[in-house]
Amino acid sequence: MIRSFAMPDACAHIGAVKEIKRPRRHECEECVKIGSSWVHLRTCQTCGVTLCCDSSPNRHTTRHAQISGHPVVASAETGERWLYCYPDDAFAEY
Repeated sequence: MIRSFAMPDACAHIGAVKEIKRPRRHECEECVKIGSSWVHLRTCQTCGVTLCCDSSPNRHTTRHAQISGHPVVASAETGERWLYCYPDDAFAEY
């Protein structure tokens, strides 16, 4: 079950996520290509790509969301169970 941190119906994008996509590998696919490092990882809930967070030098997840229009990511970090919606700036835990 996904619980919104805001009002229950505040974000239709998070509400549309029915099954959490998990990372295929625990690495930023774009950082690996360019030989860079990352801090934390996020997995796109539309296409399943795992990329680095905004604390990382390249901010690949945000760039992916902006270019692709894919709105929701999940933390790919062990022990973290949350979603974030870029267009609505909304969080939810699951």
